[in-house]
Amino acid sequence: MTKYLTLLLSFILLVSCTISEPLSEDEKALIRDDILEMFGHYFDDIKRDGLMAEFRYLDKSRDFFWAPPGYRSALSYDSVKIILKENARHLEKVEFSWDTLQVFPITHEIATYSGVVKGVIHNTFGDVSSVLMIESGTLIKRKDGWKLLSGQSAHLDIQDSKVISTTDSIK
Repeated sequence: MTKYLTLLLSFILLVSCTISEPLSEDEKALIRDDILEMFGHYFDDIKRDGLMAEFRYLDKSRDFFWAPPGYRSALSYDSVKIILKENARHLEKVEFSWDTLQVFPITHEIATYSGVVKGVIHNTFGDVSSVLMIESGTLIKRKDGWKLLSGQSAHLDIQDSKVISTTDSIK
C-alpha cells in the first residue's frame, strides 16, 4: 500500500509542477508590448553606441546560445562576445530595424520571436552595406528586463526576399 501511495503522490507532484495557467490575451498583449519596447531600445542603443550595446540585451547565463549568420553551430555567450568585440572594431555605424516581427509569449518569463531585420552598416574603411536577415529566438525575462536567451539568424538575399506581414508584425 505504501508503494502505491508513494507512486500516487509522486504523480500528483509531477502533474502539479507541469500544469500552468495559460496566458490571457490581455497578458500576452502586455508581454508583447514590453518586448517590442525592448527591441526598440536594443536597436536604438546599437545605433547610438555600436555593436557593444548588444551585451545589454544578451542573457549572460550558461543557457545562452546563438547561431549567427555563416556559422553551422550554436555559439556560447563567450564566443559571441569575442566575435562582437572583433567586429565592433571595424564598424563605424550600425542601424537595424525590423521589417517584420512576431512575438509569441509562452509564460510571463519566456517568449519566442521571429522576424526579418533590415540593416545598414558603415565600416571604418568608408564602405556602406545593406543586410537583410531572418531571425528567430527565445527571450527570457530577468530582473533587469527581457534578454535574448537563444536563437539563430541567417542572411537573406535582398533582391529575392519575400516578406509576409502579419497582424502581430511591426514595421
